[in-house]
Amino acid sequence: MLRMASAFMWGAVGGLALIAGALLVFAVPIGRATLGSIMAFGAGVLISAVAFELFEDAVEHTDGYWSVAVGIFSGALVFFAGDWLIDKQGGRNRKSVHPQSEDANSKAILLGTVLDGIPESVVIGVGLLKGAGVSVAMVAAVFLSNLPESIASTTGLRASGWSRRRLLAMWTVVVFASGLAALAGFAGLDGAPDEAIAFTQSFAAGALLTMLSDEMMPKAFELEGKLVGLLTTAGFAVAFAIGALQ
Repeated sequence: MLRMASAFMWGAVGGLALIAGALLVFAVPIGRATLGSIMAFGAGVLISAVAFELFEDAVEHTDGYWSVAVGIFSGALVFFAGDWLIDKQGGRNRKSVHPQSEDANSKAILLGTVLDGIPESVVIGVGLLKGAGVSVAMVAAVFLSNLPESIASTTGLRASGWSRRRLLAMWTVVVFASGLAALAGFAGLDGAPDEAIAFTQSFAAGALLTMLSDEMMPKAFELEGKLVGLLTTAGFAVAFAIGALQ
């Protein structure tokens, strides 16, 4: 029971960046270049986590690579399909700093934000199965990827007339969902065969790589420009150092 509570807590910790980002927007204006810089750094951290915390560990969990190969492409396809459907329902610009378009749908925005956070939260829970404690690098990656998303979405939704109470309520729901996703990853795979764990990790890796390529990196370049490459590399190096020291 204690380990299940720990899985929920660490999943929620990664999601707390969403509330932190909203509070930051309420307190001070965040410039486009600053937001792009945070997003680029967070992308680098997440790329490092995918490479060393997810995919490498998935390969080590199994002697047959079929589960890893099927997992990564399945994750990419499922995320792509889910994101496409949410875009069609009015959640296309959920990470935009600009006011939402007239076809924006609050439920689609909420579902899209939950979709973005589920793979990384599940992985936090799965990581606790190894008995070595939570991966600091993975939690940091989740937190730093959620922060710019919250800042951008909160800025755009506030410009569209959303109240602070409504925004905080939405982010609180997502934080709770993140905790549940981590709990599901832990409880659902506790005692599962290595191939199932490897599939889940590589599935999450595919989903996260698709999210990075489709959403996070293009948005970071749009906001910041050429410095994105250097900042992404810096994020990757910092996350690798954290993982190596853990």
